[in-house]
Amino acid sequence: MHSILVFLLAAGSLSAADSVLTRVAAHADRFGAISRQIWETPELGFHETKSSALLQQELRANGFDVKSGMAGMPTAFTASFGSGKPVIVIMGEFDALPGLSQKDAPEQSPVLPGAPGHACGHNLLGSASALAAVAVKEEMQAHGLKGTIRYYGTPAEEGGGGKIYMIHAGLFRDVDAVLAWHPSDANDVNLHSSLANNGGKFRFYGVASHAAAAPERGRSALDGLMIMLNAVEFLREHVPQETRIHYIITNGGSAPNIVPAFAEANLVARNPDAQVLNGIWERVMKCAQAGALASETRMEFEQGTNYANVLPNDALSEVLGRAMQKAGGYEFTPEEHRFAEGIQKTLGAPVHKQGPEKVQVDKSEGSGPASTDAGDVSWVVPMGQFTAATFVPGVGAHTWQAAACAGSSIGRKGMVVAARTLALAAVELFENPAEVQTAGKAFQVRLAGRHWTTRIPADGNPPLDYAVK
Repeated sequence: MHSILVFLLAAGSLSAADSVLTRVAAHADRFGAISRQIWETPELGFHETKSSALLQQELRANGFDVKSGMAGMPTAFTASFGSGKPVIVIMGEFDALPGLSQKDAPEQSPVLPGAPGHACGHNLLGSASALAAVAVKEEMQAHGLKGTIRYYGTPAEEGGGGKIYMIHAGLFRDVDAVLAWHPSDANDVNLHSSLANNGGKFRFYGVASHAAAAPERGRSALDGLMIMLNAVEFLREHVPQETRIHYIITNGGSAPNIVPAFAEANLVARNPDAQVLNGIWERVMKCAQAGALASETRMEFEQGTNYANVLPNDALSEVLGRAMQKAGGYEFTPEEHRFAEGIQKTLGAPVHKQGPEKVQVDKSEGSGPASTDAGDVSWVVPMGQFTAATFVPGVGAHTWQAAACAGSSIGRKGMVVAARTLALAAVELFENPAEVQTAGKAFQVRLAGRHWTTRIPADGNPPLDYAVK
């Protein structure tokens, strides 16, 4: 493959777009194997030691200047090639989810019960982005394209907010445009946003006592927590319908015959608009304060995730739309059809969605059902994003079915679609710097005088142990 590529380029028979696709194809098997290796060793946020090291090693071997341990995070890194403007960043993620271990099989079968699994496809996300970056770097060398291509390895997207700490560290300050993607069950470019979210841990402190012999002496931290959560349930009736509030009780006491002196819940609230969410959050805090007041306990709050909604970029969406149309989709083999049918039988509902052979490019707006720290990036620099069909149609993220797909040949085919789209879009931006300027103007229009805010303090340390508490 490499010798054919050299001959065609020397003969001048390939356009820049065609040649970058050939370069993606030349490296696809290698990065597909890397995605599988990351899938086989799933690691939680801020602890992606092997995954991060593997990607760093591969990018360094392909001529990138790699810097690790960025923004106080051992697994965060940057990989850069070139110099000057424009500076184009392709983002990658590689963290797994707790408790979603799964074999690449169409029935639920964990590799190790209770262990992490790549149920959001970040093994594919990080690998496809690196594949695209390598192809673009080679294209820049071959055609003398001016500018800088960077890969940002961003840890702990699943609640740790690694990108926010990278923003605080100034790593996006000189960036002109960011290209991002996410695994999904469809190849799609649009102007969709995401849900802003805010969350954290509510801790209640009471007084322990024998629950039968001296209940009057106790002040139940669990009572305070339950009063708070009951108040939150009533609050659901009086928030905008797009709002989502969900929680888990992480500590409810040690024994039923002891009045709990400590109780804890982890709660997240979401809304398409960060400003609306701020108002909702004030009411959530009042529910917590009411629980403490009614139970005569003390409440403390520890800030957790705080993600902004995605700010779409019209110009970069156009660039990515053209790129995806040229990148195209893929078709299932007979074996992959059987795998897909087996997965779909477990979904419990008919599936009426486009297959991976199709791509959809439109200008529809609205809010997707998830949250991401990529949203924060989109408020400080122009960012375009899309999805690629790495999951069987109908499969949603954060499920065992998604984890199975992420380790399968279907997932690897989808990641190549993503890499092709990213590479084509990046080359177009390097060849036509005016489009980068247009993206900057589109960014200012969407910003409309607003600015990025976050509850994560600029002088705060990343919560490196958050995923293992």
